[in-house]
Amino acid sequence: MSYEFLQILWFILIAVLWIGFFFLEGFDFGVGMLLPFLGKKDVERRAIINAIGPTWDGNEVWLLTAGGAMFAAFPHWYATMFSGFYLALFLLLVGLIIRGISFEYRSKDASPKWRHTFDWMIAIGSFLSALLLGAAFANLARGVPIDENMMFTGNLFTLLNPYGLLGGVTTVAIFLLHGANFLGLKLEGELRERVNGFAKKLWIAASVLYFVLGVFTYIAGFWNRGYVNPGIIPIAALTTLLVAGYFINQKREGWAFIMVALNIVLTQVTFFSMTFPNVMLSTLNPAWSLTIYNASSSQYTLTVMSIVALIFVPIVLVYQGWTYWMFRKRISADKKSLVY
Repeated sequence: MSYEFLQILWFILIAVLWIGFFFLEGFDFGVGMLLPFLGKKDVERRAIINAIGPTWDGNEVWLLTAGGAMFAAFPHWYATMFSGFYLALFLLLVGLIIRGISFEYRSKDASPKWRHTFDWMIAIGSFLSALLLGAAFANLARGVPIDENMMFTGNLFTLLNPYGLLGGVTTVAIFLLHGANFLGLKLEGELRERVNGFAKKLWIAASVLYFVLGVFTYIAGFWNRGYVNPGIIPIAALTTLLVAGYFINQKREGWAFIMVALNIVLTQVTFFSMTFPNVMLSTLNPAWSLTIYNASSSQYTLTVMSIVALIFVPIVLVYQGWTYWMFRKRISADKKSLVY
């Protein structure tokens, strides 16, 4: 395999890892953010947690794998991004830690105050993580200040620009809707009806924010700096989100979940398409941008990684698919049937 082919291949594989993370962890974050608002009683909140209990930590592995693949395949991309976004990534890590601890410790004490505190920690950790991830990818699409030495010259406030914040808030709204649709598939009884009511309101907010983000992106013409025009993919992404509203109103949770999932996938495809072959765009000088060519590892490293990925990625996918199949049944807010 040629060196250029391997560089393009690993750009695509890393894109797939990020897409998988946003798709799977997206509804996890959404469920976490909805927890204190949907569950009126402790048994209802436990049912909501149990909906993602068997899979939430496995979904986070996609983030670790994406970061690891970036480090191995494109070390300069990893170094510039993780050093330049250091404070943002630190806050993301804090959010993930708060969230993970809360899942594990929530039921260690029967005190209502104890459980209420950890319920809010799950929500706050999920919100912070979704907001920062959305802001980070919006900034990567917009471009960040990178000098000729591949060094990020901005700070945390550089990332907190209007477009970055709009991307973060939009991501939060989409993940909330994604989580509500997932709970519609997993819960039953009164709680399921309550989730459907939330989903209708969330769809309106998510659609408006997504449309505004799309208009800002179109006006700015960020994709003109890349070599691949995303074409109708962004339109398809918006269409799937709008169609999701029809299925939500018809209480067809499965199709609603699929439509929002497609919106997330197509949005990420748009992002990676409009930046290719760049991995980090420089707002100081386009010539200083990081690309798959000047940021990649050696041909030998990429070859070995490709062989390893070919062996283990299918195994991981089969295992994760089996996990979701095993825990596919609906959950009721009945204390006798719940595992604390």
